[in-house]
Amino acid sequence: MRISTGAKVLVLLALSIALLIGVESLLVKYLPPFYGSLRADIREAVYRPYFQIGDLPVTPVFLVKALLFLLLLGLLSRAMRRVLQNKVLVRTALDEGQRYSLGQITGYAVFLFGLLVGLQWVGLNLNSLVLLGGAVGIGVGFGLQNIANNFVSGIILLMERPIRVGDRVEVGGTNGDVVRIGARSTWVRTNDNVVIIIPNTEFVNNRVTNWTANDRQVRFSIPLGVSYGSDPDRVREVLMEVALAHPDVLKDPEPEILFARFGDSSLDFELRVWTITRVKTPLPLSSELYFSIFRAFRENGIEIPFPQRDLHLKTISPSLRIASVPADPRKDG
Repeated sequence: MRISTGAKVLVLLALSIALLIGVESLLVKYLPPFYGSLRADIREAVYRPYFQIGDLPVTPVFLVKALLFLLLLGLLSRAMRRVLQNKVLVRTALDEGQRYSLGQITGYAVFLFGLLVGLQWVGLNLNSLVLLGGAVGIGVGFGLQNIANNFVSGIILLMERPIRVGDRVEVGGTNGDVVRIGARSTWVRTNDNVVIIIPNTEFVNNRVTNWTANDRQVRFSIPLGVSYGSDPDRVREVLMEVALAHPDVLKDPEPEILFARFGDSSLDFELRVWTITRVKTPLPLSSELYFSIFRAFRENGIEIPFPQRDLHLKTISPSLRIASVPADPRKDG
């Protein structure tokens, strides 16, 4: 069984406390006079207040207790989020994105509630934090503005849910799957298995393409051209056969073949196909279809043209001389 980092920290703290208790017992037993004065000096040092918040003195002991409390509170909120997300909500009809959002919001709520309870428990009057809150607000306004914006944007993403874990998104030139929505940033994994960490404000303030907002069914368009000597009806039949033969192309809705335009050198068509399984890999899907189309066109005598241009000479200058090419004497024999 894999032990989490939080559990390892708790075990280390427990061993440290046990070691300190054991050392103290030995010192009391074997060095009572020396240890008595040393203990008095240590007690004075650890209980000497640095400053006060209201009526609460801030001592080294208080700071250690506060650190342990925050650590335990963080572990508790994370454990409750995981239990809710992986044990409770999986039995409901909620999808993966909804379970993740509800679990994250619950974790934040538990941490905030526990923090307020802890402050009241140590006897800190929350009204005395008004001045400190104003100073922190000024600091947030100047130095921590980006962090505050990203945190608020993360809450908006979890509540409004324009993107969810598992969605295929495109933002700022990055195309990939959302694997995590955190308090400050969102993790997007590309087809190269590279995770791009994007600030949450990018998803709130910029234009985002969500390929799977409604469902996993998407449509891709494949442009192509054939020569003017080809039969358009036959081209449509061949393209339909190729599309329906591909295992990842949906039969319902069926593919569409559009006669797009009369191009400069070709008759331009557009093959539109629907897929669910190849949402993450549109380019390989297009490549496979192009291979199949090329083979089918060759078997059916449909030509893919080169660029062509017609040159019309209306008048020729009298001074223009056309040189004749002499015949090759080797060809006469």
